[in-house]
Amino acid sequence: MVIFAVSIGCKRTDENTAVKVFYSNCQAAMDSIYSSNQESIGIMLHIESPKNNLSWSGSSGFSTKDQKIKLESDQPALIASSAKTYVSASILRLQELGLLTIDDPISKHLTEESILLFEEDGYDFNKIKIKHLLSHTSGIKDFVDKEYLDWIDKNPKYRWSRQEQLKLAIKKGDPLGNPEEIYNYADVNYLLCSEILESNTNKPFYTAIRDLLKYEELGFRNTWFPTLEKANRTTKPMVHQYWSAKNWDSYNQDISYDLFGGGGIATTTEELAKFSYNLFQGNIIEDSVTLNKMYTRILPPSGENYGYCLGLREGRSNGIKQFGHEGFWGTNVHYFPDLETSISVYILDKDKFQLAGDVTNVIVKELMKHLNKYK
Repeated sequence: MVIFAVSIGCKRTDENTAVKVFYSNCQAAMDSIYSSNQESIGIMLHIESPKNNLSWSGSSGFSTKDQKIKLESDQPALIASSAKTYVSASILRLQELGLLTIDDPISKHLTEESILLFEEDGYDFNKIKIKHLLSHTSGIKDFVDKEYLDWIDKNPKYRWSRQEQLKLAIKKGDPLGNPEEIYNYADVNYLLCSEILESNTNKPFYTAIRDLLKYEELGFRNTWFPTLEKANRTTKPMVHQYWSAKNWDSYNQDISYDLFGGGGIATTTEELAKFSYNLFQGNIIEDSVTLNKMYTRILPPSGENYGYCLGLREGRSNGIKQFGHEGFWGTNVHYFPDLETSISVYILDKDKFQLAGDVTNVIVKELMKHLNKYK
């Protein structure tokens, strides 16, 4: 018995050492990428893999361009379009609760004001289904384009409303086509989804998301919609996020230009990765049939596959399948089913957004080496 106990103890010690080496290798890999790309300002990372006994955050660089404040791994940031997965999951939670189905026409779940606004421009909301919004196959023309970004550049403090942005989408032009005829990534789809959340819960969409996605139960205390909700008192200051090509600093803008479902969430890399992990592990949407609808693909007649499902993209890293979403500011999160792992990465300068993919690829390689050697 003594020999057995010592044997087990040695094994656990070896595994603990291996985990520490893995974390050290991840930090070193991230530091190396940052060292060669210091114009990225800062890099943040979280790996969430409870079944492999791994949960770790790291960072390299600074939280501001002046490089006076060292970046901390648990500072929150705006995740922009990565929030679309939260919205999609919230809609599917409503389906799980029996309040709607994604095959419903959106006319059943929107305000009369929004229905009239779009139908006067030639849209038929009886034909557009919720799944068309979630998959960007609705045929609705978006309000986000170069002209929109240039206007924000000149008016960074302007406070937008959701209805104003919906009206802007109408002004931008006619419908792009009938539902399922074309794939066109468009924030306007998710603004309409946030209205669907409100009509089915009688709550502001951001409160509905918080409740439907079980923030309290899962311990998401550093995830919120800035300017619509207050951050917790213990939440650390948000990092500065930059678009150097246009001299943008997130601190100098009213973030309402990307707030109403197409983006808007601020969170830490840890809570983003934990949301992803818990979602795909069935801890948020517990009914597997409903959860699997997130993988729905709607291909246009051309058959062209853009890899977009319902609020997430499918891709690969080192040959390993991944599901997740990127964000405007240089953020991304991915879940790797074969590894039962979620990885989130933030790059603080949008101009260096490709580094998020580079970091993810390096970390996946380190993870595969670790699992192959010690598991």
